[in-house]
Amino acid sequence: MTAKMATKKAPEPVAAPPARRTAYLVLGMHRSGTSAVTQLLGLAGARLPAHVMPGDEHNAKGYFEPWKIALFNDQRLRAGGGAWDDVFSFPYRSLAAAEEAEWRDEAKALFAEEYGKVRWPLLKDPRVTVLLPFWREVFDALAVDARCVIPVRHPLAVAGSLARRDGFPPEKSVLLWSAYMLAAEAYTRDLPRVFVDYDSLLADWRREVARIEAAHGAALPKLTEKAGKAIDAFLTPELRHNAGLGELSDLGWAGELTREVFDWFQAAAADRTPDTAPLARASEALEARRREIGALVSPAARDLDMTRSELREARSRLEVEIAERRREREELEAELQVFYRAVETAEAALDAAITEP
Repeated sequence: MTAKMATKKAPEPVAAPPARRTAYLVLGMHRSGTSAVTQLLGLAGARLPAHVMPGDEHNAKGYFEPWKIALFNDQRLRAGGGAWDDVFSFPYRSLAAAEEAEWRDEAKALFAEEYGKVRWPLLKDPRVTVLLPFWREVFDALAVDARCVIPVRHPLAVAGSLARRDGFPPEKSVLLWSAYMLAAEAYTRDLPRVFVDYDSLLADWRREVARIEAAHGAALPKLTEKAGKAIDAFLTPELRHNAGLGELSDLGWAGELTREVFDWFQAAAADRTPDTAPLARASEALEARRREIGALVSPAARDLDMTRSELREARSRLEVEIAERRREREELEAELQVFYRAVETAEAALDAAITEP
């Protein structure tokens, strides 16, 4: 009797788990070069959101940030009792658990609307910096990893830009710069991150890209030769503004605090590993001031931001109404032209009938 040899079935191949999505986060203070960094990353393969804030007289080349998420972040900051220009926006102000969960659900839906399922989402809104503990919970829920790029620009250059755009005094602007930069550093210590000097980026962006890739342990998604030429065309000298605007020491305690923070970030952007003690001192100094005057400053910032928001909405409604009236006028003018042509045709026909023999 011949025994049949049993054939062993080869094991089914095990599919590799899908690669996790990774978001590029551009963090830091408003007017600090975040738009330039974002455009570079976008040209190098990271994906911008669906609804991008257009440029204006303050940033002709564009802001490259999701305006819907920016509006959401403004609302979330106000819910916490502050605003984007609250110098005490660091540290993060959490809400009651149930309320925080509702905000997270809305943020998840917004992120999905802006980015879909793209592999390399690119998120730039400076408000994310001071809301990063909140957004990190959103990313965790969406199974999205993060790599951070934090541009470093002289705080007085930022102050000059904010003075022109918002009319802020330099003391407020440098304190805002410090709060945002302290938040950017504190909230990313366990994430792949790199600090990029803004002037160095404009001088030699390829060197800074090499630093970004080394710090992240990964190449940028699609930095092609064509992308490099586009970046060359974009990062032009006119992006450098407000140089040589005085000394931080002229701004009293605000300038002294900011000087310590700026020195730390300059060292970090030069690939040194500075002691974080100056940052701890600055954080403690800001907290002491918050205890003294925060109850006056933060609600005022929140209320002013609400007023600005209402004015923006009113302006948007007015612009829509003006556009509608313009469209109606154009339609009426077109109807009049049709009427005039009809009259001319009738008059010509009448003249012809009168002159017929």
